[in-house]
Amino acid sequence: MYQWKKFEFFEEKAPSAVLPEEVSGTITCCTSGRGSVSVGCDDGSVSVLDRGLRFSHGFRAHAGPVLFLQQLKQRNYLVTVGEDEATPPQSPVVCLKVFDLDKTEAESSSETSPVCVQIMRIFTNQFPEAKITSFLVLEEAPPILLVAIGLDNGCIYCIKGDFARERINRFKLEVENVSEKGQLAITGLGFRVEGQALQLFAVTPASVSLFSLHDQPPKRQTLDQIGCETNGVTMSDRLDLIVGRPEAVYFYEVDGRGPCWAFEGEKKFLSWFRSYLLCVITDQRSGKDTFNVYDLKNRLIAHSMTVGDVMQMLCEWGSIFLIMRNKRVLCIGEKDMESKLDLLFKKNLYTVAINLVQSQQADAAATAEVLRKYGDHLYGKQDYDEAMAQYIHTIGHLEPSYVIQKFLDAQRIYNLTNYLEKLHERGLASKDHTTLLLNCYTKLKDVEKLNQFIRGEDGIGEHKFDVETAIKVCRAAGYHEHAMYVAKKFGRHEWYLKILLEDLGSYQEALQYISSLDPSQAGMTVNQYGKILVEHRPFETTEILLGLCTAGQDSSKKRTSNDTYLSILPSPVDFADIFIHNPQAHLNFLEKYVARVKDSPAQVEIHNTLLDLYLSDNFDFTSMSQDNGNAEGANVSSAESKGKSSVESSNKDKERDRLERFNKGLRLLKSAWPSDTEHPLYDDDHAVVLCARNAFNDGLLFLYEKKKLYKEVIGCYKNAHDHDGLIACCKQLGDSSKGGDPSLWKDVLNYFGDLGEDCSKEVKEVLTYIERDDLLPPIVVLQILSRNPCLTLSVVKDYIARKLEEESKLIEDDRKAIEKYQEDTSIMRKEIQDLRTNARIFQLSKCTACTFTLDLPAVHFMCMHSFHQRCLGDNEKECPECAPEYRSVLETKRRLEQSVRDPSQFFQQVRNSKDGFSVIADYFGKGTVSKTRDVHPELLHDSGSFGGGGA
Repeated sequence: MYQWKKFEFFEEKAPSAVLPEEVSGTITCCTSGRGSVSVGCDDGSVSVLDRGLRFSHGFRAHAGPVLFLQQLKQRNYLVTVGEDEATPPQSPVVCLKVFDLDKTEAESSSETSPVCVQIMRIFTNQFPEAKITSFLVLEEAPPILLVAIGLDNGCIYCIKGDFARERINRFKLEVENVSEKGQLAITGLGFRVEGQALQLFAVTPASVSLFSLHDQPPKRQTLDQIGCETNGVTMSDRLDLIVGRPEAVYFYEVDGRGPCWAFEGEKKFLSWFRSYLLCVITDQRSGKDTFNVYDLKNRLIAHSMTVGDVMQMLCEWGSIFLIMRNKRVLCIGEKDMESKLDLLFKKNLYTVAINLVQSQQADAAATAEVLRKYGDHLYGKQDYDEAMAQYIHTIGHLEPSYVIQKFLDAQRIYNLTNYLEKLHERGLASKDHTTLLLNCYTKLKDVEKLNQFIRGEDGIGEHKFDVETAIKVCRAAGYHEHAMYVAKKFGRHEWYLKILLEDLGSYQEALQYISSLDPSQAGMTVNQYGKILVEHRPFETTEILLGLCTAGQDSSKKRTSNDTYLSILPSPVDFADIFIHNPQAHLNFLEKYVARVKDSPAQVEIHNTLLDLYLSDNFDFTSMSQDNGNAEGANVSSAESKGKSSVESSNKDKERDRLERFNKGLRLLKSAWPSDTEHPLYDDDHAVVLCARNAFNDGLLFLYEKKKLYKEVIGCYKNAHDHDGLIACCKQLGDSSKGGDPSLWKDVLNYFGDLGEDCSKEVKEVLTYIERDDLLPPIVVLQILSRNPCLTLSVVKDYIARKLEEESKLIEDDRKAIEKYQEDTSIMRKEIQDLRTNARIFQLSKCTACTFTLDLPAVHFMCMHSFHQRCLGDNEKECPECAPEYRSVLETKRRLEQSVRDPSQFFQQVRNSKDGFSVIADYFGKGTVSKTRDVHPELLHDSGSFGGGGA
């Protein structure tokens, strides 16, 4: 392996540290996992270290030396094997203990130790005692554990089950007999779990065996006739057994020996870290230990360093820890990928870098970055072909412009063409890439590749390049035939028509081509190029559109599945843009369509457009002789010029046309809003805006009345100062019995109050309806009319007199109610005084609750109810019969007091009431605002808005 290159992909993270003083004994074993390191010593103690190798806590696990440790991964359990004292005193007993590190139990000393879940003797009469040489624990489905204990006599004691509940099963495995007793020791164990198959590797100095534990009884298979010494066994990430011997490192699978790696030297420790093999090798000549990290996939030594006498090697927190005999600890960590790549780039080892990122399953972007740097290196050496080969591998991750800029030189156009072809093959080419590739074909005069790219029948160009860009490039280069071929092949009808109309001027051929398309495609092409067609062939274009939208039939006569039939046809709304410069043609087209189709799905949009055209103030009504011009020959120009001169010379004709359009618009408004429908067949809000903007009052009044916008209707009469019409309108629209809005009378009264002229007659009539429906309080009426200086008190004299008479009646009714309340209050006060001063005689003979004869002990309440004491609850101080009523009164009072503290609710009631003062008086009458200190500040602040005076 001396041919393998050495790199420093690992580094010592910090200067070597020393284990804490609390680890006082001689270290016998170590384990790691779940964010901690546990160290066992010969004095029976176990020390748990944290991430910084600081002492976290410790406990005495055994009375004698701790032989083996293993930290479980799924649960925070620590499994130990050590010697304990026997009773009566005799040779030490080897015990297995399971500690739960998440739970502690208090001891007599100041220290605490974890809870010991299970203690058991390893050796029994059925399992004779021998020296333990290896130990391994497998976590199956929790809480099942499988413990394998290797002995020096070639036996393996297995203990399986739930240790916490003592539901365990013991069994024994034996390796093949060996003549020499020293060759029987189990020096290494390894579990392999694959699906339902559970297998156990066992290594002795003279053999490698495999036990199939899922078979009953377990079957043994000998994989090799040579093994290894202690600590020379580990498992790879692929669950292969790794055995280290002085001459090499061997891999074993379930069917026998696999690959081997000739790493010379005595393998003192073996371990697997990520994808690396860790070896501590002792040099037989110098006696020094060397720590090597091997990258087997890339066949390189990732790290190598001379170390002291290593006692233990373990991995945790993404680092490797070497514990020396003098208790010093080396922490070695892997460098990040960027640092490793920089090291390789400095040595121009790009192939190694590529293999490294691929073997460590780096993301595609990182691999592409390495390939880019390799390509840049080759490009700098002017090896353009190889550089382009690397750049091609970066397609999909590296920005194509980075590569394209390097090969824009004419001498490297072949490489550029190759790169652009690969971009198109992978479907990653943009429009610019297609343009550049076609230009490359043009400069290279490579007509064969150009034809293959454009006309290839094997579909090489299909979905591999931007079709639109190819058409543009061919069209710009004058290859109209190629451009039309691509457009027709890929169904780009708009480009096919664009070439016919703009480049070749074949308008009639374009119309014929459109007629040959299916309706959906024809509709899209006409919508895109209809402006040119309307300009040069207006009559033929309009007829094509009518045919598309109606399929050449009168759909009003087609009643079978009419909605479905119309829904699959193009809509006239889709073609509105093509008539932007010819509104007359647009109007005629829509009128013809409406005449043919009575129930179009787009009739709302069509009616909106027709209203726009009818009510437009700047509509230019040119003669439609232009539409017929192509059919009538030379008379077209003459008729058109006469129509234009007529429109420009006569304002009367314009006004007549305007009135005619307004009449058509009014007929459309009425016909599209039948009396039996709630919503019209047009946008009523849009129609209101159109009528208002174009001063179309007839349409505006119609829409307001249909939309029940009665205030807007009377607004029109206000603007016209038509008082008689205003009042007549209110009589019609303000009658609530007929669904009208009585609040219109309020608006009319406000109007007359702000009028500034004498309108006594109208005001009296308005007051009649306000008084009839009780719409406003008298004070509000006076406030409104006081704003008009031309009105006298005689206008409201009769109204005020009638209101005062009504108020007098109400006052008299309130006075009588007050007297009644005062009388009731006086009676209640007398009853209260009697309760306070006079004795009460209880004469009930039966319990109010159970109706049985009343006997002692009994409880009497002042409300004259009596109960057995046993019929009452504990500490009952209220009468069960009267308490609900009393609590109801208290709850009502509480709600009233709470409501007064909510100003929003109070003001809402005031605003919604016809008489706000009555609401305020009701609050005072209920005593909820009787104390000024309890009133919400906002009520005090705004009380002037309703009171009309001081408190």
